[in-house]
Formats: sequence, C-alpha cells, structure tokens
Amino acid sequence: MSKLTYEDKTNLYNDKKRGMSIGSLSNKYKIRKSVINYLTALIDKHGIDILRTSKNKIHTKYEKQEAIDRVLINGEAKWAVTLDIGLLGKGMLDNWIKKYRENGYNIVERKRGRPAMKKKRKEAKRNETQEEKIKRLEEQVQYLSAELEYSKKLRAVVQTRKNQQQKKK
Repeated sequence: MSKLTYEDKTNLYNDKKRGMSIGSLSNKYKIRKSVINYLTALIDKHGIDILRTSKNKIHTKYEKQEAIDRVLINGEAKWAVTLDIGLLGKGMLDNWIKKYRENGYNIVERKRGRPAMKKKRKEAKRNETQEEKIKRLEEQVQYLSAELEYSKKLRAVVQTRKNQQQKKK
C-alpha cells in the first residue's frame, strides 16, 4: 500500500462523494477497499480537517488506556473505537493492544529522543588512583596490541587468497 498525500486523501473523498465505486477508487489509488471505507467514515465523522496534521499526534497514556478498555472490557469494535477517537490508521489501536498484552497489561510509554549520556564512567576515571590508572592503561594497550595482531593476520590471509586467485587465472 502506498502512502497517500493530503491531496490524494481529499481527492479520494471527493471522488467517493461524487459516486465513484470503491473498486474503481481502489484501483486508481492502489489501496485496499477497507482503507477507503475507513478514510471516508473518518472524514464524515470528524471533517476534512482531521487530515491536516503536520506532526504525528502523541497520545497520552490515559487516552491509550481508555481506548484499550473500550475494546477489551466493554467489547466495542476496534473499528468503531478507532473511528471515534480519530486515529488516522486502523492499525494503531491494534498495535497499542498488542504492546499492552506484551507488557503484562500495562501501558508503557515509548521513550522518545536521544538517551542521556552516562556520567558514571567519567566519574570513575576521575576517582581512580595512580595504580588503577596504570592497570587500566596496561589492559588497554594489551587489548589494542592483540587487535593489531589479529588485523595483521587477517590481512595476510586475505592477501594469500588474492594471490592464489590470480595464479589460477
């Protein structure tokens, strides 16, 4: 399924209201019929302005819990709840319910942004004694020399294989 632009969605809605069949709209926009039905129902309920989102809407933990409870506890249809809330995609609620079940029936907010830097390592280096520093540096030198030896041997193996291939030609 291809992503529809705002213009595509408005044109699709207008074509549907002019009487074009769902099958012909499906072929024209190369999307499933269920997507067309959902999109037209969403615009009928919330108006065309529901499509004018410049950013992804972030739903709160409370909103997600309320929607999930409506489906799992009250037995409402996912399609109806999704339409009532005004989610742009039918699969969003399915994903929320799936994550809800995976996390032991708890809603976990997805962390956004870049993780904070770890300061513990820097503080540990500052507080180390001279002997600890020497030991750490010696271990580092040993590791780097082993890494260098490994890369030398690997280069030698690759070079011998290249030479063998050239001799075969």
